[in-house]
Amino acid sequence: MHLDPETHQMTAIVLAGDRTKADSLVNHSEAGAKAMIDIDGLPMVRRVLNALRVAKVVHKICLAGPEKSAVDTDQALADWVENGEVLWRPPESSPSTSAYHAMQSLDPGEAVLLTTADHPLLTPEMVDAFGRQSLADDVDVTVGLAPHALVTEAYPGIKKTVLRFSDGEFCGCNLFAFITPEGRRAARFWRKIEQERKKPLVVIGLLGWSAVIRYRLGLLSLEEALAKLSKRLGLRIRPVILPYANAAIDVDSIADLMLVKGSLEKAAAQDA
Repeated sequence: MHLDPETHQMTAIVLAGDRTKADSLVNHSEAGAKAMIDIDGLPMVRRVLNALRVAKVVHKICLAGPEKSAVDTDQALADWVENGEVLWRPPESSPSTSAYHAMQSLDPGEAVLLTTADHPLLTPEMVDAFGRQSLADDVDVTVGLAPHALVTEAYPGIKKTVLRFSDGEFCGCNLFAFITPEGRRAARFWRKIEQERKKPLVVIGLLGWSAVIRYRLGLLSLEEALAKLSKRLGLRIRPVILPYANAAIDVDSIADLMLVKGSLEKAAAQDA
């Protein structure tokens, strides 16, 4: 199904629940919820929502989490939820379950762009680049990736989960698109592998031992891996390679938080 990326828009789902109540990052910040951690005067989730509100490819926003008590600590966010500009849902037991139920609440014909609240360097430009490419491809699901070399050039020494394929090394960008009703089946698959998301070999193992061997030997290409996954799920899955290092930056640790704050300070100094 080809959709016109210049006219068709997507519903954005933002996953903003907490994986655990014992999150060292939350305890460090005293924010009460990861999504509400303050970054230079704005809750992290509001930075993500600001990018989505400006992006041309997004026409509706659904926020899955945090708890309503956390939402109400920020007046602007509470107002967006109150007036319906942002549709809020309570978080489920895990991000993949939140995504699954949020998608179930939408019309099957809506194309969905999925991201996370811990993506504070997300920009409207990144969202539109990813969304338009996703809509232009004849696919069910797309996955946003950034070249690892691009990320390490911008952030030397950064620790990221790296997907090492024969045709390149990539970092995930917490950007996914579910273009067709069939594509939403991938959310069920995600629920099965969620706990292993930081272990590429375990995920590759789901494609069969030959894929594991080829991956270990550096012979498995990204195209081949996604072709195998597409066959396994009965879906058409494609990557969208993004030319933005910041698209691969999320906040999973105190070190990540410091890195993001430093990046924003550097950008502000350059704009001054």
